[in-house]
Amino acid sequence: MEKFSTTYHNPVLLTQSVEGLNIKPNGVYVDLTFGSGGHSRAILEQLDENGKLFAFDQDLDSKTNTIDDSRFTLINHNFKHIKNHLKFYNISILDGILGDLGVSSHQFDCEERGFSTRFDCPLDMRMDTRKELKASDILQNYTETELSKLFYQYGEIHNAKRLAALIATERYIKPFSTSRDFINRIQTCIPKQKEYKYLAQLYQALRIVVNDELNALQTVLLQSTDLLNKSGRLVIISYHSLEDRMVKVFMRSGNFEDAKKRDFYGNDLSPFQLVTRKAIVPDEEEITSNNRSRSAKLRIAEKK
Repeated sequence: MEKFSTTYHNPVLLTQSVEGLNIKPNGVYVDLTFGSGGHSRAILEQLDENGKLFAFDQDLDSKTNTIDDSRFTLINHNFKHIKNHLKFYNISILDGILGDLGVSSHQFDCEERGFSTRFDCPLDMRMDTRKELKASDILQNYTETELSKLFYQYGEIHNAKRLAALIATERYIKPFSTSRDFINRIQTCIPKQKEYKYLAQLYQALRIVVNDELNALQTVLLQSTDLLNKSGRLVIISYHSLEDRMVKVFMRSGNFEDAKKRDFYGNDLSPFQLVTRKAIVPDEEEITSNNRSRSAKLRIAEKK
């Protein structure tokens, strides 16, 4: 299998995802999550002078990684607005869409962004710092019932009700100031020997709500049906079960209810056919060299 080169950090499932696009040299492609630009650079290597690549990233920090190439355009907005932004460039049909979902290494490692439990930092978690809602706003203003629901639904936290009740009590005494302050004050809810997993699930739940991640994913998946050309590829890398389940069901049926539509003769009317029946996952070598890849799942579908 050919290895694509990149001068930046090692992007997750790089070779498999770019090969999954089945790139036409003169095609038009979208990278939904530009980040450090690793996937985008690998795509550009496969394009000729007539090919085009549009990349989305709502994080303004991504501008520092922009690519000086006439075939490339970086759009600093949420990918859920993909149709509207591409229309500005007179693009209505694509040959492939690639999305590497989740939080970038830069966002995890940037202390003031508040994505990681490693730092004593503001409770922020905004991917787009132009938006107002922060994790601290959710913890301070959501009702106990709303907190319980989001912890259970988006973090799959087993003691969500108890955690929400404790947060409601603690914030009444004093607002949470930083991540360390918050974690210290919810210690009685954190299971022993499972601290890392519990906090990761909790942070995931807050991050999903702050950035409206699942709604954005659902929106772009629905738009992909209209945007992709016949035989165009949809390539998505996800990092938790909520995203992966949504992608798997949509690729299989073209909707989120997993309702297969058939014509009078029983022919499958789903807009996609699966290129890979099972998710592609990183091998041990990649996981060892890039720990962020350990939970990644890659799924590929082709427009009929």
